[in-house]
Amino acid sequence: MGQIDPKAFRRALGNFATGVTVMTATDRDGNRVGVTANSFNSVSLDPALILWSIDRRSGSKEVFLNATHFAVNVLAVDQINISNNFARPAEDRFAGIEFKEGAGGSVLLPNCAASFECELHETLDGGDHVILVGKVVGFSDNGKPPLLYHQGAYSAVLPHPGHAIDPDSHKKEASSCDERLFDNMHYLLTQAVRAYQNEYYPKQLSSGLSTSEARLAMVLLGEHGSTKEEMLKEVGMPMREINIAVEALKLKGFLKCVEGTLSLTEEGRAAAGKLASIASNHQTEVFKKYTSEEITVFKKILKELIDRDPDPNS
Repeated sequence: MGQIDPKAFRRALGNFATGVTVMTATDRDGNRVGVTANSFNSVSLDPALILWSIDRRSGSKEVFLNATHFAVNVLAVDQINISNNFARPAEDRFAGIEFKEGAGGSVLLPNCAASFECELHETLDGGDHVILVGKVVGFSDNGKPPLLYHQGAYSAVLPHPGHAIDPDSHKKEASSCDERLFDNMHYLLTQAVRAYQNEYYPKQLSSGLSTSEARLAMVLLGEHGSTKEEMLKEVGMPMREINIAVEALKLKGFLKCVEGTLSLTEEGRAAAGKLASIASNHQTEVFKKYTSEEITVFKKILKELIDRDPDPNS
């Protein structure tokens, strides 16, 4: 086998969906660090061991290696901002972040799906990373749905279509539980998104662009340009993956960056135009049985939900 292309290898690894964690520690000198990581994994139940890995180039590495303990904060689906905060460079990533101290000075973030307080058990050589094995000395299970990460983009847990409840089951069994389920807007919306994506994503990937590359190109289509920072909210990806997608699109000749402003090249606009056509054709196919008036109302509702102010007192 020839030499492995690191970027292609990384893209292949991106097919393995993971959760998202923020690892935290405080060393003996009081230096506190936190980094976003998706390399977290279980090792053993008895004794209770877990592991994760940190890049040898990370400025936080020495603090983790010199600390006696660290904490694993498994982020919940509504904590994308926390993930982005600990993924981007900052002098103090804890500024404005609520937290409490855990075992050995580790930092526990509130409202996570779960958290694990660990004693540093062992460190192992992991190539360009250092593998940290932790012995769990305490944990919390808050039962919240986790934030997921797949192919450079955040995602959420949705029921698998092979195990989805029959939409007509409430009619067949007259179950009050099923009636409540199919009257639940959250369930209906997430199921609808899942069904739409199952057909749409394979068509999008046929363009030769990864999900993150396609998302970035689509957002930039029709725009005069934007900075990476302005892309964060629009594309729903952490800065690290935006950087990877930007470099990949540059290599393809689809993107240029002038004084920090991103814009598509002619080739990039053509590629993004094809993506737009794929999206438009799929939309037409899915909604062909509905009237234009029904589609207009549906879009209006979706836009209002997106723009809805979560503060009922505002």
